[in-house]
Amino acid sequence: MNISGDRKLIKTLDSPLEDFEPMPEGDKQRRNLSYATEALKLWFEQLPDVYVSGNLFIRYEEDGVEKRIAPDIFVVFGASKEDRVSYTVWEEDGKVPDFVLEITSKGTVTKDRTENPLIYRDLGVKEYFQYDPSGISLKPDSLQGVRLGNGKYVPIAVSTLADGTLSLHSQTLGLDLHLFVDKTFRFYDPISKQILRSHAEAEHARYQAELERSYEQQARREAEAIATQATLAQQQAELKAQRLAEMLRSLGLNPDEM
Repeated sequence: MNISGDRKLIKTLDSPLEDFEPMPEGDKQRRNLSYATEALKLWFEQLPDVYVSGNLFIRYEEDGVEKRIAPDIFVVFGASKEDRVSYTVWEEDGKVPDFVLEITSKGTVTKDRTENPLIYRDLGVKEYFQYDPSGISLKPDSLQGVRLGNGKYVPIAVSTLADGTLSLHSQTLGLDLHLFVDKTFRFYDPISKQILRSHAEAEHARYQAELERSYEQQARREAEAIATQATLAQQQAELKAQRLAEMLRSLGLNPDEM
């Protein structure tokens, strides 16, 4: 997807904020929006100046009719983490999102491919990605990305891993975006080689780890109990044999010759 040409005014929503009625979301769109937002918030939680949000208005033009757009997920480096009702560019020292991800659906794919890239390009958003969880609406691949260079968007190279996973690298985030064969999407850290998890996934992983540790401890205790019982049984057998030998000797018999 090459987005170039002269900079021009892009028509966006003109109605007041309170008049905005969000587009209905499908389950897949909602799940992936929640995952992406949570995973990135967890990933950057130790950095005080990285703001991650989603499905929130970005208000980017104050003069005249206000212009705004609501990306599904966006990341701003150099902005505080404080909660916002909307992200107002002129109140944020002119900082615009560095990264945007749209969860595309049949109803939004045309806008996500044609209108939104022009807005993000003119704003100076460094990277813009689209992901289609249905695997139907976005072609040729259900995960695509572009990077800003010399005033235009150029496609980000897609690589295919050995297991068929499609991988695109985000220079802005320092992360890979993975699209698995089943159309599942995840962020991936190429340094630690770990998939980024949502809050629920992180909690589930911790629970599973604790459960496995509990099973291992229980198995160890059972093995130790069995070993202790075997040792006691052996000691009892040896004591019994010793007493039998003593009884035979008291009867004038040599147990070693029997």
